[in-house]
Amino acid sequence: MRELPAIVVAPVDASLREAVMRLRVHPAQQDFVGIISNLLAEADNSRSSEPMAVLHGATPIGFYCIETRSRSIVGRDFGPTALGLRAFFIDADWQGRGWGAQAMTAILADLATRHPAARRLVLTVNCSNHAALTLYRRCGFEDSGELYHGGRAGPQHLLLRALPG
Repeated sequence: MRELPAIVVAPVDASLREAVMRLRVHPAQQDFVGIISNLLAEADNSRSSEPMAVLHGATPIGFYCIETRSRSIVGRDFGPTALGLRAFFIDADWQGRGWGAQAMTAILADLATRHPAARRLVLTVNCSNHAALTLYRRCGFEDSGELYHGGRAGPQHLLLRALPG
């Protein structure tokens, strides 16, 4: 049996940008994530945002941003060793196959390499986005018990995950 390519992550550079721009989510998910062109434009305009592609082999199947200033996640600081995770999604055509969990494993491995001093990953997830909440909990995120009310689609859980180090 042929082994499938591993899921890896890489910064969105000129060689990936066009393919990343074609990524999309289901319409019902757009309020949770946003539109890829807007996400890339926001990242381009922020020195603390690192746009990243989730790759299956050489094919982009997902996207996320690492925020080197965790304050950008909910407007408060989580310390100098905290990073933020924003806009994580798997393309609509690739959803439902377990790629999200594999992508999260690749994200955490990448953070250990590119941000070895980081000790915490912070994110928010919409309260009605049950699939994402389940994924994040399976991947070791803990609910802080706080809700963030600044999201465009309603209240969000604030989730935290310790990073090894």
